[in-house]
Amino acid sequence: MKKLLITALLLGMVSSVFAQVKLEGTVRDSIGNPLELANVVAINQETKALDAYGIANNDGRFKLILKKNTSYKLQVSYIGMKTGEELFQTKETDVVKNFSLKNDNTLDEVNLVYEMPVVVRGDTMIYNADSFNKGTERKLGDVLKNLPGVEINDDGQIQVEGKVVSKVMVDGKEFFDGDSKLATQNIPSNAVDKVQVLKNYAEIGQLSGVTNNQDNVAINIKLKEGKTNFWFGNITAGGGASNQEGLYLFQPKLFYYSPKYSINTIADLNNIGEIAFTRRDYFNFTGGFRSPSRSSGTNINLGSNNLGFLTVQNDRAKAINTKFGAANFSWSPNKTLDLSGFAIFSNNKTEMREISDIQILNDVSRNENKENNTTQRSDLGMLKLSGKYKPTSNNQLDYDVLGRVSKESQIQNVISSKIGNINELERSSPFSINQNLNYYYTLDATNIFALEVQHLLQDEDPFYKAILDDKDNYEATANNLGLNGAQIGYKIGQDKRVKSNKMDAKLDYWNILNKKSDINFTFGTVLSSQKFNSNIFQFFDDGSIFNPTPTINEGRDTNAIKYLFSDVYLGMHYRLKSGIFTFTPGVSAHGFSAKNTQFSQTTTDNFFRLLPDFNMLMQLKKSEQISLNYQMQTQFTDVSKFASGLVLNSYGSLFSGNPDLASALSHNINLSYYSFNMFNYTNVYASINYNKSIDNIRNVSIFEPGSVIRVSSPFNSGLSDESASANGRFQRTFGKIRASVSGNFNYSKFNQFIQNQPTVNEGFSQTYRTELRTNFKTAPNVELGYRYTVQDNSNSNTKFYTKAPSVALDALIFKTFTFKTDYSYNNFSNETKTINSYQFLNASLSYRKDKDAKLEYEVKATNLFNTKSQNNSNTDAFSVSATEYFIQPLFVSFRLRYEL
Repeated sequence: MKKLLITALLLGMVSSVFAQVKLEGTVRDSIGNPLELANVVAINQETKALDAYGIANNDGRFKLILKKNTSYKLQVSYIGMKTGEELFQTKETDVVKNFSLKNDNTLDEVNLVYEMPVVVRGDTMIYNADSFNKGTERKLGDVLKNLPGVEINDDGQIQVEGKVVSKVMVDGKEFFDGDSKLATQNIPSNAVDKVQVLKNYAEIGQLSGVTNNQDNVAINIKLKEGKTNFWFGNITAGGGASNQEGLYLFQPKLFYYSPKYSINTIADLNNIGEIAFTRRDYFNFTGGFRSPSRSSGTNINLGSNNLGFLTVQNDRAKAINTKFGAANFSWSPNKTLDLSGFAIFSNNKTEMREISDIQILNDVSRNENKENNTTQRSDLGMLKLSGKYKPTSNNQLDYDVLGRVSKESQIQNVISSKIGNINELERSSPFSINQNLNYYYTLDATNIFALEVQHLLQDEDPFYKAILDDKDNYEATANNLGLNGAQIGYKIGQDKRVKSNKMDAKLDYWNILNKKSDINFTFGTVLSSQKFNSNIFQFFDDGSIFNPTPTINEGRDTNAIKYLFSDVYLGMHYRLKSGIFTFTPGVSAHGFSAKNTQFSQTTTDNFFRLLPDFNMLMQLKKSEQISLNYQMQTQFTDVSKFASGLVLNSYGSLFSGNPDLASALSHNINLSYYSFNMFNYTNVYASINYNKSIDNIRNVSIFEPGSVIRVSSPFNSGLSDESASANGRFQRTFGKIRASVSGNFNYSKFNQFIQNQPTVNEGFSQTYRTELRTNFKTAPNVELGYRYTVQDNSNSNTKFYTKAPSVALDALIFKTFTFKTDYSYNNFSNETKTINSYQFLNASLSYRKDKDAKLEYEVKATNLFNTKSQNNSNTDAFSVSATEYFIQPLFVSFRLRYEL
């Protein structure tokens, strides 16, 4: 049945292509000059529908795909020109037709019967959403997927011409600090009128002429008439059943926009695996904060002491319960002051089961089979308040404060072929406060100043406990730790506390020398203070606590260390525009100081270094460019790598730091190309990245005899590590069919020591994707895809392959029913056999009386084949693993959606 359906859809697509003819030509003014970006539309005289549209390229050429033997009215428009109209009858063959437009001295606004689907004005591209909508859209993400040149990537982020959108606004107001994932999943599609893509976007207008913004893209959503000055949105509620438990769902999403203020509220409670805000989203949510020293060449890592949570694969796990609430506001009490803020709370409970086959590099005797049964709980909260004061166009003062707090825990039951049965508990309640103060002042047409100051206060307190029942397999490690063996099993624990205090500030001055060049001077500093405390202890059977003395590492299993870092730098950049080129060479001079104090000893590293950087932009056309970036960076590590007392990363991993660590030096090169041709809707993006790191910090690791337990310590390798990546995407639209091909390649080579033997670890991965999708207004639309992935590790001589074809269908039936289904098949194998194959089928059917109806009824089924598990592979510095993880069963839910 599935093969027949796919065959029928392909035949329909092919017959649609062969029932079309091509109309192309040029649009010029009265003296023969080409009119780039002129709009051409074709209106079907029988249906009165807009069948095709086109935009002229830099040579004035346009192209339309029309139906055979059909009568059309052609309209050609250009700002400042009189609109041209002509009745036209297509035949069986392609046609060439040219247009010449005359000046319109009245300068009245062009009056078109139909609104252009796409309008280009400088660096702004405006999409009319209704021109692309098919009637099956329910949220902003569905709308954006229809737009040429716009994609939603696997992480839920919006990409335009290969670039990740940095900010999302609604009617000019930031939506949760511009977070694209929250926007795509929650803004209702029926509220969207226009999608404005703002390329070369500069958040600070005063700096737009002196900064390189070629990689900055923002999106502004213009609301439909009637969606302002009152509440809109929807409320979804539902329930269902599975073979495990009853199901529930409640998702209210309410919005209010007016010229002076806006309010956005989102809530989500469900146990069907629809995660509104993941733990990864929480830690990746910047809140709009960007480090002032991000381009200075200094890279200091404050480390992350988050819990080592097992990762939910593709939002699938054995069981997922979600509670999420968020509110965002903006208020403009007057023309000079804007206030905004948001609050986010998320509570997730996740149950997971994984079975892993782990191969230790260079030593098959340590290969391990492991089963993990895990329960995770997390309470995550964020609160941000912002203010922008702009009394004149030449003065702007910004202040932001962002607070984060969380309470997390993870309980794991591990069954290991090497260690036996282990129970692990991890918990943490960290918090942080981040403040940002920026001031921008334009003295006159040639002198601009900018001050940026950021402060971070962070407190982390991870706790770890492990209970090991099999004492014999842990005996060597227990002796090293000095544990008491007169207990039923080994119960070990560790408290850690990391406090970080960092200030990052810089003052910029730009002098505009002429129309084609300017010079920038930067004075900045980065100051950081970190304190790290840790203690390893043993729980006795009677509940008492024993503080052991290790027999290794000079008997040290506690840490009390303070780490101070400072960087004072002066930078200079010169920017020159010459023809299609923009060159920006620069250099910064740094005075570095790193000092750590522990066990009554102080280690200091002071030095001076020059760090060059270079940017070149080649603007071939308005929507075609090549950019080259080079930057030399000095990389500094965090306090935990200096702490010389033993640290228990897990029951199977001990670590002791090195107080004599030095910084590493890296060279970073990026070459990228993108082109978006509105003439034939061809979107091309390609990027190559190369990194070479010298004297990087690597680990020397010693494994216990015959065991998978290792003791590691960092050192400066004195060698060079390298990584390279390349990715590209080609997309082309043929009438109502859009095809795309993409590839991603990653190579890495780094040095390490295992069992005191130097080892060069090389890894290579490659992923290929192809996609074919239709965009019919009334016919069912289909999306065909195929993904092929290879993961190769030279040290273990292992290769894993993933082959994943997929098909998705959505259809509007009788203008009242919306049917959606998607199917995917995965084959996961190594070089000799298939390890696992699995398939997923999801489907939904909804009913609403018409597109303006308030109520919609939906039945939705996920995992219709009741697939039990999935597979993936992973490579780290010491091992290669293939993992099977178990997922939620077949769910069927019934939902009621009410539109305000």
